[in-house]
Amino acid sequence: MGGQLKAIVIGTSAGAVESLSAILPQLPADFPLPVIVVVHLPPDRKSILAGLFDDRCAMHVKEAEDTEPLEAGTIYFAPSDYHLLAEKDGHLSLSSEEPVLYSRPSIDVLFETAADAYGEGLLGIVLSGANEDGAAGLAAILAVGGEGWVQTPATAYASLMPEAALKRNPTAKSMELSQIAHRLKEYKGA
Repeated sequence: MGGQLKAIVIGTSAGAVESLSAILPQLPADFPLPVIVVVHLPPDRKSILAGLFDDRCAMHVKEAEDTEPLEAGTIYFAPSDYHLLAEKDGHLSLSSEEPVLYSRPSIDVLFETAADAYGEGLLGIVLSGANEDGAAGLAAILAVGGEGWVQTPATAYASLMPEAALKRNPTAKSMELSQIAHRLKEYKGA
């Protein structure tokens, strides 16, 4: 992982709490990048993920808000029933456009907008999940020179999402959760 990263985006669905629990609490409070997370959520329920992970993480954790500026050392979770978009001006935005692959928030929407905003300065990570959301978004990140990591499907609670991501993006690195956490923890910034 080079020193030019500007942001990290993570997408996950079924098995999300388990997967994210192996990674996010490992990151130090002074982690030099913003981390933006989309988890597939039921549209009719408020997400408790930000509160759950804020108790477990050294980094600041919050639910993303519309037009909010991204800050290093913060983990942003997409709210339920909104797409989360990364804007070129360094802000986040929320959208209630149609679901993508039956999901709102959609991993692809975040990954594609972040690829547009950050180009080669973006790392996209696809974790456990039970549909193909994230595969197209990871392709967009790799197409602009960003980096792609995928949870090793055999280690995922639900392997379909990482399998689809690797099938579409054979150059993405397949790693176990402990490897992902270790590589991120080592990252010190530019």
